[in-house]
Amino acid sequence: MQRKIRAVFMRGGTSRALFFREEDLPCDLEIRARVILAAYGSPDSYGRQIDGIGGATSTTSKVAIIARGTRPGIDVNYTFGQVDITRPLIDGRGNCGNISGAVGPYAVDEGFVPAGEPVTDVRFLNTNTNKVVVAHVPTSDGRFQEEGDFAIDGIPGTASKVVLDYLDPGGAVTGKLLPTGSDRDVLTVPSVGQIEVSIVDASNPLVFCRFADFGLTGEERPEEMDADPALLQRIEAVRAAAGVAAGIGANSEEMTRKIPSVPKLAFVCGPKNYRQTSGQVCEAESIDLVAKIMSMGKVHRAYALTGAICTTIAGNLPGSVVYDLVSSRSRETGTVRLGHPSGCIELTGSVTREGETWRAGSVSSTRTARRLMEGFIMVPDRLFAPPGALDTVAEWLGGKSSVGEQ
Repeated sequence: MQRKIRAVFMRGGTSRALFFREEDLPCDLEIRARVILAAYGSPDSYGRQIDGIGGATSTTSKVAIIARGTRPGIDVNYTFGQVDITRPLIDGRGNCGNISGAVGPYAVDEGFVPAGEPVTDVRFLNTNTNKVVVAHVPTSDGRFQEEGDFAIDGIPGTASKVVLDYLDPGGAVTGKLLPTGSDRDVLTVPSVGQIEVSIVDASNPLVFCRFADFGLTGEERPEEMDADPALLQRIEAVRAAAGVAAGIGANSEEMTRKIPSVPKLAFVCGPKNYRQTSGQVCEAESIDLVAKIMSMGKVHRAYALTGAICTTIAGNLPGSVVYDLVSSRSRETGTVRLGHPSGCIELTGSVTREGETWRAGSVSSTRTARRLMEGFIMVPDRLFAPPGALDTVAEWLGGKSSVGEQ
């Protein structure tokens, strides 16, 4: 026997997710995790998610849970989960900026927020990070207006522009903009040696490394890097060590086994010509920084939006590895045009000095979104058994329901 659970399948930016109303899901987090994992076809030792709707990539294996806001001035609560492909694990220790781009449109179309014209503002709380985002959603006739002439790199065609303001994004996961208290650190990593990095937490925590410190130029294609297991092992070793330094995990083994989503690792270098995945050449004059970001152990084919937010803050933070590399134009304006494998993303942010520390101001970005499908997802009835009743324990790490906000 199977049960039906109402869901909406949405694209936000360069990612996809099933959107659930929290009221339609089990309250117990273990049972909830089982249900969502089954919907995606995880865990799948073959890495294909054939028995669910997952696309066998990190960008297509995400979930969003929406509930009415429980704070004054908040329209909806939004909980994000990164669904692991091969393990019975949903990592909710951070947010997803791309999926955030679809929260406002979903909230309008589902009736959480009454639509005005031509733009409806939706204020939502990301419960994973306890941070507020304001989405400025194009609307007409009481609905999200999807059609428009705005394009983002990594998605074909055009759509309407959804503007997102991330308010006070610093310390989203660790509680500090600079988790170690320093704008740069030297990590001693087994199999790698000493490496200079910057660990910054804004919207999501990132560890920033120079391409050159891994013997890379910044021109490598994502599939080239993914095909080098020795390189991936060194990358994960640095990411895990940074997670321990930031206080996210107790040791490197725990970071790799149970906390794969944060911190994310990003490579950076100064502006230069490089070839995008489309075959087109991105000119150095059109960008302020070249960057690639890792997502669940693979190179992201575009760039995670929360990663872009953090990169923008780091690019405005004197002393960071990123600040050393961005163009002089970026330092003067606060805007970072970030060149990634699929093109360019532009964000504007600010950092201010407060005594001995730094504070991240708001960051503005733009995304597109589309409602792809709505209906019911089918999951086996046996998954609703009490916690511990099944052999495989499904874990939801760090996710918070609207009942238990951070």
